[in-house]
Amino acid sequence: MLTGAFFLLAGCATGPSLENRGSVTAPPGDSRHLVIGSAGFTESDLLAQMYALLLRQAGYKTSMITVANRELYEPALESGQIDVVPEYAATFADWLNAKTHGADARPVGSPDLGTTMTALRELATPRGLTVLDPGRAVDQNAFAVSAAYAREHHLKTLGDLGRSGLAVRLAAGDECVQRPYCEPGLTKTYGIDVVAVDPKGVGTTQAKQAVQSGRDQMVLTTTTDATLDEFGLVLLEDDKHLQNADYIVPVVNRSRAGGEGVIKALGKLNDVLTTADLASLNRQVDSWRRLPEDVARTYLRDKGLLS
Repeated sequence: MLTGAFFLLAGCATGPSLENRGSVTAPPGDSRHLVIGSAGFTESDLLAQMYALLLRQAGYKTSMITVANRELYEPALESGQIDVVPEYAATFADWLNAKTHGADARPVGSPDLGTTMTALRELATPRGLTVLDPGRAVDQNAFAVSAAYAREHHLKTLGDLGRSGLAVRLAAGDECVQRPYCEPGLTKTYGIDVVAVDPKGVGTTQAKQAVQSGRDQMVLTTTTDATLDEFGLVLLEDDKHLQNADYIVPVVNRSRAGGEGVIKALGKLNDVLTTADLASLNRQVDSWRRLPEDVARTYLRDKGLLS
């Protein structure tokens, strides 16, 4: 599927030209055969499968395509070669902002969901894209410590860690020393004494093992990390909202999939899918080796969304 995706997208460069974007004021389309895109990692695959199943139940024919590069799948979404993709509100807002205003543009994603969604929709609409409402699930950067460390120092939040005065070695990516959500934010927002960044990547096995062994005290991961329990780790709550609002949102091509049928079908997921649910679904694929389509179908049936 991936190889075919690259052939399909080969002729797609930037989507609709700016002078042709007035057409987005036309009534939204309702194509009965929709292409669902996935970015090729577990969570994106699961979300794409759930979208496809919900749309099929609503009477649409669907096909799936995997394109692991946003630089390719976003223009394909604009041009209508892909009709629906799962995205992350703040990340996608910043990506479209950089595409529209240049790589040095000031980020528009923020910890506030309303502000982020407003900015995202303002950027997406001229490109012929409609951003549907976010649900309850959010996949954003998060920080974890060992459960034993948390118990010993009475830690439940990042604020607790800052007030503790403990010196912290942080297992993260190289970029952590510069990114505002990482070392600078932990220091400025929470007063955490980050004495070193151990460059082991974001949520990697090596990074988690470093915290498990006590070499490091904290690891940068994500809120839907499926393997924290395996390493005896627990997340600390981002109680001062340092991280951006990366809530999961479906993004659709307005002219093909912007109608009420798609909005209603995909909106059903908003009422049930939580961050904890998504972490559990990821675990079933990554740790239990179940197929994303099977996991997605079982979840939707259990929630009463599939007959």
